[in-house]
Amino acid sequence: MAGMKKILILSAGFGEGHNAAARNIRDAIQHLSIDARVEVVDLFESSYGSVNSFIKKAHLSVVRYAPLVWRGIYAMLDSSEWVNRNLGTMNRLNDELSNLLQQFQPDYVVSTYPAYSHAVQQIYRDHKERPFPFLTVITDSISVNSAWFRASSDYFAVANQLTADVMVAKGVERNKIKVFGFPVSLEFSEPHEALEDPNTAHLRKILYIIHSGKKKSGKTIEELLELPRMSLTIAVGKDTEMKHKMTARTAEYGKRAHVIGWTNEMPHLMRSHHLVIGKAGGATVQECIAAGTPLIVNQIIPGQEEGNATLIEKCGFGAIADKRKEIVQLVETAFDNKAQGWRHWKKNLAKQESSRGALRIAEFILSHSDETRPSAEPEPPFSIREKSMERVLQTPGTPTNMLLCDFHIHSTYSDGKLSIPEIVDFYGQLGFDCICITDHLADPRRLYGKLSALSSLTLPLSEMDEYFGVIEREKKRALRKYGMILMAGIEFNKDGLTKKSSAHLLGIDLEAPIAPAMDLPETIAHIHTQKGLAVASHPHVMKSEWGKNTLYLWENQEIFAPIIDAWEIANRNNIFTPVGLKQLRFIANSDFHKPKHINSWKTLLQCEKENAAIKECIQINKNVAITFFHEQSHFGNRDGANKVIFGDALLTPSPRNGLPMKLIQA
Repeated sequence: MAGMKKILILSAGFGEGHNAAARNIRDAIQHLSIDARVEVVDLFESSYGSVNSFIKKAHLSVVRYAPLVWRGIYAMLDSSEWVNRNLGTMNRLNDELSNLLQQFQPDYVVSTYPAYSHAVQQIYRDHKERPFPFLTVITDSISVNSAWFRASSDYFAVANQLTADVMVAKGVERNKIKVFGFPVSLEFSEPHEALEDPNTAHLRKILYIIHSGKKKSGKTIEELLELPRMSLTIAVGKDTEMKHKMTARTAEYGKRAHVIGWTNEMPHLMRSHHLVIGKAGGATVQECIAAGTPLIVNQIIPGQEEGNATLIEKCGFGAIADKRKEIVQLVETAFDNKAQGWRHWKKNLAKQESSRGALRIAEFILSHSDETRPSAEPEPPFSIREKSMERVLQTPGTPTNMLLCDFHIHSTYSDGKLSIPEIVDFYGQLGFDCICITDHLADPRRLYGKLSALSSLTLPLSEMDEYFGVIEREKKRALRKYGMILMAGIEFNKDGLTKKSSAHLLGIDLEAPIAPAMDLPETIAHIHTQKGLAVASHPHVMKSEWGKNTLYLWENQEIFAPIIDAWEIANRNNIFTPVGLKQLRFIANSDFHKPKHINSWKTLLQCEKENAAIKECIQINKNVAITFFHEQSHFGNRDGANKVIFGDALLTPSPRNGLPMKLIQA
């Protein structure tokens, strides 16, 4: 632990570009070094809570409905006098950051949002020596607001030379500016299939990303689909209502129109299409550059996005549509004359910064993280995450005392709040040994299944392959970075009109998708064919948490007890005593939807850390225990958890060494 470098990345949710940059830098650092601990933090969220949420919504509304008002706000922010007087005096943010710096004691601090440099300057204003190097990663191009550089920073990372020249002209020292390229996802640097030439391809493929101005999008999309040999993938994000409206509106075009919701696969989508149509967001523009895909811009937010549009025009890898009708004309022109316009854009894209921006920034951070930090500084106590890291790098196959596991976790693919990569980092940093992602999949034959198709609360069938692909990719990172096993799973929702006709079934460690329109015995048979586990989810009455009771499996034990591998004896804060009284095989899970749900019941297994051994341990139900995990007090101790139920006995931890000292018969 003494040699581990601690890197703090500060971000904010005002526009996706800041968070995307932060996540991608984190992933690049973790890719390059197993001896680095990286924390990405949004202090606006923790400092201002509901006020922050309101401001974010207000910002989006102003940008969408009153762009001229936003232009005025942006100009005010660009005033150095206003910035220096106000951004440095956000006391709650400054206090939060000061406490975090004192606790974490980072070797390096990175900011992807301009306000943090002002907060750092305020914290160390009284001639205090700042004990870490500080890097500001600027997510805009060319039209860089002075808020980014009016406060001090050791270095500024920018996406291109044009932006560097603008900053030098505004008074920033050239030796402080590093042209690294934008920190896009590492997936952009992975090998991929070459895209078929649009002149000879059966279909010319366009990725249409809907951000705002939704009322006009449908007409434009219909006009594009009227063009010969045109195929559209329409990405609508998390707007479920828009997804269903657009699906209905484009149904007559068959497979030439494909509507998708929120996705983790944007790098693949951009590289597999000939053109992207979308707004001039910093992340979108730079991702198109990394993908080598020309961009037609249909919206520009005044201020910060104007520079991104200027970059496209100056470098010649796309076009700006001032009016809706121009979009179709620009697409036609791009593909006319054997796609000469498109080829010109592609040629210019090849001259731009590549997909290695995040890796370049990560290399720079790792090589400079000891610049100003005292060499003999003692390792400070921090939090449970630091202590839990002492054991997470245990490799699979190694015998262990107890494995800490959670087999019931929901991501943004259904109704969870965290993406799959965010879940991996969240659980990995807490020292878990094995987790399973189990997003909801509703039976379309049932009323709830029909209704859920109209919402974003369940995993869409159209995203099943993507879902398993993302988990497969994250398995490698979870194992490499945290020594944690990640499994793919599904929570099969078989909801009826009553609690006794409703059942939820977990399929754990699945290899491939399973169709939801099957009866439960058939679903269980398919799970077992894949060597997965079938687990009854919250099978009894829930009392401590609100939720619909699903009692069908419990009411029909004579059918399901012989074929179900285990029953949840605890879910979140609920303990289902009847499961223990029936002596059924059991596990405990958090039913995780958001970070606070980590404080809940979990499973402990005494077996080797490998998939087959974990599943066998559950099936035999020997050396299986449950523990109530609390993030602030658990400290990653497998043997001395807060409270452990083991078999038919309650084990209480010894105050001396954390090991069970008393056996109380249940």
